[in-house]
This record gives sequence, structure tokens and C-alpha cells, in this order.
Amino acid sequence: MARRHLLTREMLAGHYDPSLDEREIARHFTLTRDDLDLIASRRGDATRLGYAMLLLYLRWPGRVLEAGEAPPMPILAFVARQLNVSPMSWRDYARRDETRRTHLADLSRRFGHVVFGRADFYALVAFAMPIAQTVTQPSRLAGIVMDEMRRRRLLLPPVTIVEAIVRRARQQAGDLVHDVLAGDLGEPERARLDALLSRRDEKSATWLSWLRNPPLSPASRNVLRLIERLDHVRALGFAATRATTIPQAAFDRIADEAARITPQHLAELPDRRRHAILAAAGIRLEESLTDAVLTMMDKLLGSMMRRAENRTKDKAIGTIRSLQAQLRLLTGSCRTLLDARARGVDSLAAIGSIDWERLGTAVVDAELLIAPETIDRTAELIERQRSLRSVIGPFLNAFEFRGTGAVQGLLDAVRLIADIYRMGRRRLPDKPPLRFVPPSWRPFVLRDGEVVRAAYELCVLTQLRDRLRAGDISVAASRQYRAFDSYLLPPDTFDAMRARGPLPLAIDTDFDSFIAGRRASLDAAIERVTVLARQGELPQVRLDGNGLVISPLKALTPPDAEDMRRVAYERLPRVKITDLLLEVDGWTGFSECFTHRRSARVADDRNALLTVILADGINLGLTRMAETCQGATLRQLAHLHDWHISEAAYGEALGRLIDVHRTVPLSALWGDGTTSSSDGQLFHAGGRGAAIGDINARNGNEPGVSFYTHVSDQYDPFASRVIAATAGEAPYVLDGLLYHATGLSIEEHYTDTGGASDHVFGLMPFFGYRFAPRLRDLKDRRLHLLPGQEAGPLLAGMTGDPVAIGHVAAHWNELLRLTTSIRSGTTTASAMLRRLSAYPRQNGLALALREVGRIERSIFMLDWLRDLDLRRRTQAGLNKGEARNALARALFFNQLGELRDRRFENQTYRASGLNLLVAAIILWNTRYLERAVGALAIPDDVARHIAPLGWEHISLTGDYRWNVESRPDPGQLRPLRTPSSLLAA
Repeated sequence: MARRHLLTREMLAGHYDPSLDEREIARHFTLTRDDLDLIASRRGDATRLGYAMLLLYLRWPGRVLEAGEAPPMPILAFVARQLNVSPMSWRDYARRDETRRTHLADLSRRFGHVVFGRADFYALVAFAMPIAQTVTQPSRLAGIVMDEMRRRRLLLPPVTIVEAIVRRARQQAGDLVHDVLAGDLGEPERARLDALLSRRDEKSATWLSWLRNPPLSPASRNVLRLIERLDHVRALGFAATRATTIPQAAFDRIADEAARITPQHLAELPDRRRHAILAAAGIRLEESLTDAVLTMMDKLLGSMMRRAENRTKDKAIGTIRSLQAQLRLLTGSCRTLLDARARGVDSLAAIGSIDWERLGTAVVDAELLIAPETIDRTAELIERQRSLRSVIGPFLNAFEFRGTGAVQGLLDAVRLIADIYRMGRRRLPDKPPLRFVPPSWRPFVLRDGEVVRAAYELCVLTQLRDRLRAGDISVAASRQYRAFDSYLLPPDTFDAMRARGPLPLAIDTDFDSFIAGRRASLDAAIERVTVLARQGELPQVRLDGNGLVISPLKALTPPDAEDMRRVAYERLPRVKITDLLLEVDGWTGFSECFTHRRSARVADDRNALLTVILADGINLGLTRMAETCQGATLRQLAHLHDWHISEAAYGEALGRLIDVHRTVPLSALWGDGTTSSSDGQLFHAGGRGAAIGDINARNGNEPGVSFYTHVSDQYDPFASRVIAATAGEAPYVLDGLLYHATGLSIEEHYTDTGGASDHVFGLMPFFGYRFAPRLRDLKDRRLHLLPGQEAGPLLAGMTGDPVAIGHVAAHWNELLRLTTSIRSGTTTASAMLRRLSAYPRQNGLALALREVGRIERSIFMLDWLRDLDLRRRTQAGLNKGEARNALARALFFNQLGELRDRRFENQTYRASGLNLLVAAIILWNTRYLERAVGALAIPDDVARHIAPLGWEHISLTGDYRWNVESRPDPGQLRPLRTPSSLLAA
């Protein structure tokens, strides 16, 4: 069978053929004074022009201008103008091939250009091999190789030679990775790896499949099952440091391959490659299983706490009912005593109306009912400790917990309990560590001077859970629970970057200059708001001695906008979702982004690939999609999903759609692409997915996840990610702004209250973003001024504690290191914000960032009061996000709109597939709406209110068939529907 081509002439056209862009022509085809002097020595216009073109082509694109090849006319004309000759002179030169060869020899001798040879082949393979460890896409690697050829003044060889270099470099890079990972393994290690491909017993799956598919629902037995898998992986004996011997991207790629390749396929691979893949699988599995155990224990404890809370509430209601009878007797008896005292009766014996026996019983019952262990959640939680007893020992003994001095007492308690379970002891020592026990737990842990073991163990587990979340305690081999400092740039690296300067941040990194600028901004904002308030000119705001009142915004939508929207959409062609995707793919080529994870080749069957993307986007799943879509089997779809679908591919494809959408003139009416909003959209986890243990306290007790999406002012959904329903939205605001794969340059961002926190306010200026959230109850929030600043009498009632400027100064270098680490991609903003928000109040860095955030929030609040346009922009931006969510809800209609898949990776693919479909519909609608708006002569001030989010004309259900023949010709669109066809329909 013929070998498939990695590269074609069309794929590398940008390297072989010069660009016709004006700036590129000027860059590569401008002659220097020395060039002009050399060319002037030639006789005749044709000779000078031909000699110049040969010279310029040798430099760029770096190849010979072949006999019979005519340069593009824009380039020829540009060079001819510099020589003051006619571009038509080229025809005379092209007839004399002998002259062309003589000139080429002369130019090659003068400037050192040489023809590509065998020695150059091996030299370039050696050059490309280390690069191929991290750059896997053949076209990108080929571009790097061809740039190196130009640097070495090697004339570009045919595409087949470039492809051979790329193939050999990729092969050698793969062999090197395999050698480093597994080349030094002895026979025992290789035998243990090969044993992963054998079956656990005659009826079970392989050991590798067993490791790959751990239980996910939080339960004590499942924690033990996870630990069993973790022990099995650790027994392989592969330290995580082995992964650091190769580039991170290379290890991630081979570990990803290890997670997807079947055991049967693995068994057929050559020994060296098979052992390397299995070694990578072992290292990655230890990391993922470690996080899985820790996360499941977190969820298990959280579930126990919720059940204890609910049980405590039920018992409290019962307690109130039981107390009523005793309270009536007690209050009656007390009233009798008070009346007797008022009458001067001193002796209790003289008060005969009290039933002392019943009163004594009532007092005893009341004391029992109001005892802490009766009505306290902690007591109820301790009662449930027995359900964890089988897990506590294996869990604590499975990991090495690390932390600083602040948590040393807790770590000592963890080791103590782990030792007790490992050695089978029944009693705690006389003086166990107690300093870590919070006051709320002490009455339960210490009773009559004795430490209660059940309460002590549960206290240790809950405190360990909190400190793991906060980052005070870390776990070796974990990704999610790493030490906080390991997320950041190494201190020496950061110090070197700062010394060399400037740091890649959007602020003045000198602390005094930064604070001086913030002080000036606060002073100016206070003065403007105060002057406008005294004059009664704050727009739709009243600020006086009675307080602050902000009036609701008035709608500015033209009255006929809705009618025009309906008329415009009625002109749009009826289309099936499959035909829409084919058409959009023809415009953008987004399907080319979903290359094979290992070979980086595009999918052979584009229609099947689009089927997989559609299955993700409409929440249908591969099994039902295979039943619904003709010509695609489940095996084929599953293979494509495993090897071609990735988050990086979804991001790149989304970037293509959005970059094309921004070029459509109609999109400029909605905005300039510099503002955006973000919001979460809840999707419930029905079916078996309800067992994952993520309970959403804000949206009810049904479990689910949230798709958190960023939308530009042009309606482009440029970023989306899955977050737990229990998670706050604020940590993820910056992720979408910093890590999207589009050409958008956002300057101002909007969220609702859920996306705002002082930490987010504090980080935004470091990256050049203006943060403008719609804050609920703004009048109840405090202004925080710098020391020495005065708010004046009108704003005095809104002023809170001054900013702790000394604390910020003390931690300024740490803040710069944190933000530089985020900007450089060393860590993500969400990971850092989750850690910082979970830290205890005394954490210095978290407090410093909060104080910076208070400054920024105070400036924003003052701007909000005086700037009506800011309020309107924020409201409009959030409205666009909510309108996008309505389209997403309509698309994500299968499984009743519920996520039935428990795996986070698959949930992420559903979110990304949905976002890609939304972007495709927006692009398609925009192109056709532009024609409809033009045909209807709708003015711009009305057209800007017609959003590209309608779906009434799109058939979302039925059989999913890919009718390639019905797609319009390149450069053409489907005809709009006419009024007569509307009447006929």
C-alpha cells in the first residue's frame, strides 16, 4: 500500500510561493542600494529586471525562479518600478534560458547560495530532530526546517525532500523519547509492564483497562478500590522524575497516546515503543489516581457533612416540638414562683400548685434536648464516623502529606492516626497533638479531659481536607494538590527576568509609582463623583444625605427592531444543521484542525469527523449518533473521537471560525471586538451521573456542572470550560481572557456578581483588562481608600477600612512573581485564584492581592456612579451572553439537556463541541443576515439590534446526512427566501 503523504505542495505554498500582500511584497522584494548598483552593471531593461528577480527569489522564498515561471504581476511591477523599467520587459528575458542559468551561477557564487545535497539532508534531520519532540504538526515542522534552509542559504528542494526530512526527524525524535523513557529498563521492569496487557482473570479485562477505568462515585468501598489501583501502579516502580528527562510536551503526547491506545494494539507494537508507552501510562496513572483518591475523599466528607446538616435540621424541628410541652410546664412553674415571690411567699413548701416531680422530669428532658450533641451538626457528623472507619487507615497511609510549620501539628496528627491503623492499635496516646483543633470541635474532641478517638479522627480528616484545598498541605505525585510554590516561576528565574526587565505585565512594576497612579485615580474619581452629586447631575443616580439610589437602566432598542429582526430571519434559507456545518467548514476549513494525535494527519473521512463533532455539540453521544447517521459505524466514530478530538483542536477550530466572523462587515455593527462578558450555564447531571457527588447549593440539590463561557461584543463565544456546579465562577474569569486561541484583543470585561471578587479585581490591571462587573447591592459595598485620603461628607457613609498599603508593599515582589507566572503560562489564573481564595485569612499573598483588589473595586464603583455608558455597556454585554445561552440550550437538547457522562474529559468535549456549533451558527447567520439586511435596506442603527443567534430556520433534529452535493459553490451563498416563497410555504 502506498504511503500517505505528510506534506503536499499546496500545504507548503506559503513557503514556495511569495505572498501578494503589499506589506510582504515590500518586506521581501525591496532592493538595497548595493543591489541596485549590482543590477545597474547589466545591460538592457530585460536583463536588469530578470537579474533582479533571480536575486530576490534566491533570498525569498529561497529557491530558483524556474525556466518558464513568471513572477506574479504585483511583485514584478513593484520591482520594475524600483528599476525604472517596464514590467513587460520580463517577456524578453524569459525567452533566454541560457542567460538565466548564467545569472543564477553568478548570483549563487556572489551570495553563497548552494544546491541542496545529501550532506545537507542529514544535517537538517539532526537540526529538526529535537524540535520534532515538541512540534508534531508536519507543516509547522516543515516551515521551521525551510526557514533554516534559507538561513543556511540552501536552495529549497522539492516537497518530497522536505517531507523526507520531516519524516526522518519525527521518527528519530520518537525513537529518542522511547529510549529515554524505557531504554534503561531491566528485564523485571519490562515484565511488569508487559503484565499490564494480560487479563486479570479469564473473564475480566486487562490490568491496564482496569487501571484506566476507576470508580467515580464517592463511597468508602470506591476509595479502597482507587487505593488498590494506586498501589498496583506504584508497584511498577516508575518514579515521576522519569517524565522530566524529556520535554513536557513530548511526555504529554506519549502519555495521551497511552491513555487512548487499546491494550490489543499495544501488544502488537515493537518492544521499545510498547515499553515506553506503558511507562508513560504508569507515571500518568499514578498522578491521576492520586488526585482521584484525594478528590473522592473530599467529596465523601462533603457528602457526609451535607447529610449531617440535613439530619441536624430535622432533629432541630423535632426538638422544638418535643420542647413545647416541657416549656409549658417550665414556664407555668416559673410563673408560679414569680407570683409567689411578688406576694412575699419565701418558702417553696408554701407553694403547693407546682408538681415538683413533673417539673424535675421536664428539666431533665430539656437538658437532654438542648445538649450540643443533640442539635449540633458536628455531633451528627461524628456519629457517622463509623462509615469511614474502613477507609481512614488506608487513605492516610497511602500518601505523604507535606506542609509548612503552620500545619505541622495537623501533619503530626495525620501521621499518628496513620500509625495507629497500620499497627492495629485501639487507643490514642495520652497526649496527641491538639493545637490544630478549632474551637468548634474542642467540646467534642475533649470530653472530661479525655480525647474521644472518633471525634479526633474526623476532626483530623476535615482539617486535612480544608488545608489540602487551601494549598497549605501538598501531596507528592499529585497534580491538583501540589505545593503552592511549585506552580510559580522559580525565584531565581523570576529575579533574572525582573533584573533584565521589563516584566510582561501591563502595570508599572515599581510599587511607589503604581500606588501613586492608583492614588491619583482615586482622588480624581472621588472629586468627579462629589461635584456631580452636589449638582444633582449623576446620571440616573441620587447620592445625598439619605443614601445612594441607582435607577434601573432604560431600554434604548428602537421600537421596530423586533419587527425587522423577524423579517430578516424570514429571508434566511432553511438549512439542516449538517448542511450548515459543511458550508461553514468550506469557508473556514475548521475540520483541518482536528489532526491525529500521534501522526498529526487530517482525518480521511471529513464527514465522519463532523459527525463526531456534532455528536458532542448536541449531546447525542456516539452510540445514538451511529444509529441516527447513515454511513458511520460506532467503531469508526469512536476511533475518530479517541484520536482526533482534543481540547487544543477545538480551541484552534473555534479560533478559525471567530477570526473569519470578525471579517464580516455586519459584525462591526455589534462591536469592535474589544469588550466581552462571561457567565456560567448550569447543565444537570441526570441518570447515573448523579452519583458523582457534585451538589449545587445555589441551584438546588440536583447535581450538575456549569459551562462557563466568554462572549465578545460581536457575539463570538471565544472560550468555554466546564466547572463544578459547586465551584465559584470568579476564579475562571481570567482564564478565558488569557488563554483563548483567537485574534480578539479584549480590553474591558463584564460579569455578574458571581464572577466578581476582590482577588479578580486585583489581578485584572496586571494583564491590561478593565473589569466592570454588574454588582448586586452596590450601595451596601464599601469604598476602601489609601491612607491619608478623604472621601468627603457625601461618600463618608460608603467608606470602609483603609487599604493596608504596608502589607501590599511587603508582598509586592510576590505579587509580581505570581502574575508573571500566570502571564508566562507557568500556571493558570484559575488554579492560583482557587488556591488563594481557599487560604486562611492570615495568608500574606492572598491578603495583599485582596487589598490591591479593593483599590481597583473602589475606583470602579466611583466610575459606575458617574458613567452611564459604562453601565449600559455592561448590561448590553451580559445580555449578549444570556442570549447566547438560549441558543446553546436549544442545541444541547439530547438526554433532556442533561450530562449523563461522568468523565470530566468527555464533559469538556461536550462543552467545546457545543461552543463550536454555536460559533458556526453565528458565523452562518451573520453572512446570510448581512445579505438580508442589505436586501431589506435596514439602517445600521436598527441592524445592530438583530443578533445572529436565531435558530428557527435551522433543522436540528432528524437523520443527520451530509449532502456534499447540495453545498453552494465556492464563493457563493444560498439564495435568500423571497416573499413569494414565504407565502407558498
